[in-house]
Amino acid sequence: MYFDELELSDNILDALYDMRFDECTPVQERCIPEILAGHDMLGIAQTGTGKTAAYLLPILSLLDEGNYPKDAINCIIMSPTRELAQQIDQAMQGFGYYLGDISSLAVYGGNDGQRYSQETKSLKLGADVIIATPGRLISHMQLGNVDMSRVSFFVLDEADRMLDMGFSEDILSIAKQLPANCQTIMFSATMPQKIEQLAKSLLKNPVEVKLAVSKPAEKIRQSAYVCHDAQKQGLFKHIFNDKTLTRVIVFAGKKEKVKEISRKLKQIHVNAGEMHSDLTQAERDEVMFKFKSSQIDVLVATDIVARGIDIDDIQMVINYDVPHDVEDYVHRIGRTARADRDGMAITFVNPQDIRYFNQIEAFLEKDIEKIPIPPELGEAPEYKPVSKLRQKNGRHGRKDRGNGSKGKNRNNRRRKPAAKKKREDNDKRS
Repeated sequence: MYFDELELSDNILDALYDMRFDECTPVQERCIPEILAGHDMLGIAQTGTGKTAAYLLPILSLLDEGNYPKDAINCIIMSPTRELAQQIDQAMQGFGYYLGDISSLAVYGGNDGQRYSQETKSLKLGADVIIATPGRLISHMQLGNVDMSRVSFFVLDEADRMLDMGFSEDILSIAKQLPANCQTIMFSATMPQKIEQLAKSLLKNPVEVKLAVSKPAEKIRQSAYVCHDAQKQGLFKHIFNDKTLTRVIVFAGKKEKVKEISRKLKQIHVNAGEMHSDLTQAERDEVMFKFKSSQIDVLVATDIVARGIDIDDIQMVINYDVPHDVEDYVHRIGRTARADRDGMAITFVNPQDIRYFNQIEAFLEKDIEKIPIPPELGEAPEYKPVSKLRQKNGRHGRKDRGNGSKGKNRNNRRRKPAAKKKREDNDKRS
């Protein structure tokens, strides 16, 4: 489906045309009509499926065409991390390019007092769209800086991640301040019981849109080293003997491990930077800028970077440890092989992580290549898959996911965005 088949405002369609966005992703095709129709929504979709646009486009379109107060907060979008909040705000700027009267504000912690004062002023004046991390918004609420009595849209982005980070009570506290007629939209990469419970407490007769976790891009060459933890440093030396590797992300599950890896990489003269929650916002912005501008060759990070951060030219992703969730693996390696480029993904698999890696292989329905470790590193542990045992115990396999309902189109005929039509008319005259 094309965007100009949906009931989006002309200003939104003009922006999409300028950004070279023509076709909807599946999650956008299913969600946009339902949000435009005023339904509460629960969307189960992984990062990279276009879910940010799936809720931003219809909300901005409604704000553009509707009668919403100019002195009130009309939409609140909750984000689990500062990085994702910044990215949503950037997307907001692009999609809302022709929406001159609609303002947005990103509200997140880790800033100096001057920014907090700016946030306070903007909140009291009534920015149309607030993109906030839960802790920071709660802080403003406690000080009486936020009037939420006229909010029309409430969005929870990556709700599962917010609950994992301990924001459940904060989200419920925020939701209690919303008016009864507020339209609530919730997106999550997974559907555990806690998300179901949260959805039941926040959503009113929601439309559910579920998209199966997609397989990684075929362009990603996936491989693994089966090794002991003590051999991982030697594997780094082996890998980074290739001096052409300059766009690499190394993922680790815990921030303490990120710090350790970064230190060890610097010991072998690898130009590495680290990204984790102990850094201030200014420090995180600086690291990300240096990595994007190639001042840093290797970025060592927790899963903060795996979700929602767009960096197009990553050569290789290294998993220092095996994610215990298949979707986290897909998110991680999905940072490479983007924008029609090739990419590599290498995973270090210790004996304790073999069962988790085997689950990943079962999901991918293929055996990932096992590269022998260099002889000088000693003997590697044996890789013993456990899929047969799981099948025997009846615990193997994946659940089918249902399809969300499609909304109706204004008509079956494509129409051109106003900006595109004006350009074509001018071309005809010249």
